[in-house]
Amino acid sequence: MAVTENRKPNTVLRRLRVEVRHQTREEFALSMAEAARELGLNCACNWRYVAHLEDGTIRMPGPAYRRILERTTGQTFSSLGWNLDDESGRSARVPGLTVEVTSPLRVNRPWGQDGDDRVLRREFVQASMATMGLATATDSAPSSAIGHRIGLSTVRQLSARTARLRRLDNFLGGGETYDLYKAELDLTKAIIRTTGYDEATGRALVALVAEQAQQAGWAAFDAGRHDEAAKLYETSLTAAREAGDRSLAANALAYSAYQRVSDDRSGVELAAAACETAGRRAPRSVQALLLERLAWACAADGRTAEAERSLAMAEAALDRADDQPQPDWSVWVDRDEIRIMTGRCWAELRRPLRAVPVLEDVLRRFDDSHARDKALYLTWLADAYAGAGEVEQAAVTIAHSLDLSTGVGSVRPRQRAVAVLEKLAPHRTLPPVAAVFERLSARP
Repeated sequence: MAVTENRKPNTVLRRLRVEVRHQTREEFALSMAEAARELGLNCACNWRYVAHLEDGTIRMPGPAYRRILERTTGQTFSSLGWNLDDESGRSARVPGLTVEVTSPLRVNRPWGQDGDDRVLRREFVQASMATMGLATATDSAPSSAIGHRIGLSTVRQLSARTARLRRLDNFLGGGETYDLYKAELDLTKAIIRTTGYDEATGRALVALVAEQAQQAGWAAFDAGRHDEAAKLYETSLTAAREAGDRSLAANALAYSAYQRVSDDRSGVELAAAACETAGRRAPRSVQALLLERLAWACAADGRTAEAERSLAMAEAALDRADDQPQPDWSVWVDRDEIRIMTGRCWAELRRPLRAVPVLEDVLRRFDDSHARDKALYLTWLADAYAGAGEVEQAAVTIAHSLDLSTGVGSVRPRQRAVAVLEKLAPHRTLPPVAAVFERLSARP
């Protein structure tokens, strides 16, 4: 292996390990060791070796380790942050794509603020897609099932892919992920049409269609493609009912309710039906998710007591003992998520003195790399500031939201920013307010 004192951190590999594979360095080293055994190679790899790969101590791994890294990640070596043609690391190529590597990815900074950040965002997106097996040329396992008889192991492969794909939503907008999610849904539908399977496998495939349709519907909604989102949610509900999966059916209803609220229609009835559909035996993360969506629908409808009660029930659901497996699509719901929704509800209910401290506390810990979500949540903080008479602080917060949402494939942060700015229009003589109005009007 080549070692250099002029270290250049391999931020691509580190982000793939942490934010896509969700592995510690020890776990990644074990994955490399397993890949080495499969290749019949010796691998002296531990967490220190992984650390040296990431911090640039190892400038270029040797040939054997390159093969091991390719086997571990399922991607070509040149897409993992190194370049065999130019060891300075100025550029790397994935077939059909160009990835510019100009500087380390910056932590706690929004992508899209300047040219470098847009380049780094593209680099991470492309490498993430490749690592998760999205390139059809290298991802033949699930598609090769078409036309053959399959079992539950194939469905587990597809489910694992869907779970990995879902992680992209943490960093990207629906405009960037919709085609990927829709392609996965179409692949599963093709497998259902063209393969043979037993009853249990068929039921699992239909449940997967329900899950994938929800993810594609969410991306369509986030991208502003509301008609497509509504159709996908309906597809999901039908499939979930056919599969007998009450939790997935409930979530399809909750998604539809959330969309109704965004269209200034009441979503209370649908959100309540979602909670009833899931029932009291649903996994705790599912219950918490459905209850917070009910709280949001109630808040948008001006039902203060019902919103507050639903939020309290969501917190209680998270606290209850539950040895059931938590679905991947709901496991992200934690106490901070409930607190964010609490702040949003209080802002929507025009209770800024309650909304501001909650949102300030949570968003202070919210990483800027989750640009779409943080940009969106900041608009409710700005709304609460405006409601409390802190007009200048509201304008500064909207400016931060615009910083974060630049280059993100989601229509929602800008739509919310415009809505909040309308409330600040009477104060356009104030410099911070005038500046953000000017900035917004200058954007395409």
